[in-house]
Amino acid sequence: MSDSHRTVKFDRSNPYYNGSVQKLYSVIDDLGSLVSETSMGGSVFDVGTIFTINGSDTARAGFRHLVYQSLMDVNEWANIEPYIKAHWGEDYFQNQTIIQETLEQVKSTGLRTHHQGMIGLDDEKLYANSFPHELSNLTLIKKYNIYKPEPVTFMKSHLFDYEKYYGNDQFVIPLEQIVRFGVTSGSSILRKYKALSDSGKQAYLRELGVDNELVPWQTFKSPLIDLTTKYEPEDRNISRQEALLVSGIGGKLFSESLVRAILASFMVHRIFDRMGLNLWDLKWEIARDGQDLVFVDTLDTDSVRATLTCKVEGHNYIVNFNKQSMRDYYIIVHDDWYAAVNKTKKEAAETGENFTDILKAGQRKGLYPATPVVDAAFMKIQEDKYLVIKKFITGEGNKQEVEEIARREVDYFLHTKNKELYKKLNAID
Repeated sequence: MSDSHRTVKFDRSNPYYNGSVQKLYSVIDDLGSLVSETSMGGSVFDVGTIFTINGSDTARAGFRHLVYQSLMDVNEWANIEPYIKAHWGEDYFQNQTIIQETLEQVKSTGLRTHHQGMIGLDDEKLYANSFPHELSNLTLIKKYNIYKPEPVTFMKSHLFDYEKYYGNDQFVIPLEQIVRFGVTSGSSILRKYKALSDSGKQAYLRELGVDNELVPWQTFKSPLIDLTTKYEPEDRNISRQEALLVSGIGGKLFSESLVRAILASFMVHRIFDRMGLNLWDLKWEIARDGQDLVFVDTLDTDSVRATLTCKVEGHNYIVNFNKQSMRDYYIIVHDDWYAAVNKTKKEAAETGENFTDILKAGQRKGLYPATPVVDAAFMKIQEDKYLVIKKFITGEGNKQEVEEIARREVDYFLHTKNKELYKKLNAID
């Protein structure tokens, strides 16, 4: 399909939304669309933008463009079934009939997304089915309503009212749907599992659909899905039953959203596999559009966990090609600051305040360490990761270069004060 390359005019002077990793702008003469401008800023642990990685803006937007194009393209779906069977067994669909039935529909329609294309930086033209001659950090998206739950206080409990979602339409469902192909050392489900009693662990495993106990770097026989809230002050892991009620879209559409999220994840898994990387998990946001479902928001290397297994000095290490490396950096190199973040989150859960306000107030008083500046040597490794991903997007990628970058990161962490913690988190033998 060819591109019309229509010009997109938008107003930079007054952002529609100014977030930590992207800005949204209103489109002139098109009230139903927005322009997304991806930044080079990064955020971890929900603290806001605290670092900048050069080149990450165009790499993330380029990856997003590639993924959404693939999700909408019936040609990409035509041959996904052999890939699924090759990785999850020839009998995968025998045990997942609802997924096979939906896949047959998707083969002829693709998946709907809010993504309309990438906008060239120099010509402001829309590239819906191709790429501009240089990757851009601008994409055009369809606008959907965002409603936020109302806070409710009952004695010492802080609750949230989702009533406004019922009966509404054209809105982003207030959930993050996390599809997991396995368990990483930093996985939220692993942390939750470890904190439960023996009986609680068994109940949690039943809900997830997992037969064995959760251990780091374990792959599942088939991908599973769990859910968190989206618009509460802090993302909260919830049961599928609560998620159905929170969604405001009814049981049938809710179930379909889970199936489509799993199918979309197979497509992204294949994209990373072509880069020589293994996808562990990713999160989706989906909008309701009548009785249809639309994939929305950013989907980039920051919202996934993709890794390479790298052998250094006789040991195998997991190297993250995603934001988890930055999380590991703060946990391992700046453990005192990370401890302060966790402490203020616990305090916020008791008071109902935003934990970042508590953290910043404590930093001003000298109670907590200042937000760390990332070491230049480590930052260069992260920049090179984004660069090699950009090369794959434009068809110039080299798997050997991916492996070389991975070895540099392992070597960096093995020369830090907390190298034993790094080994605990990422060594797999």
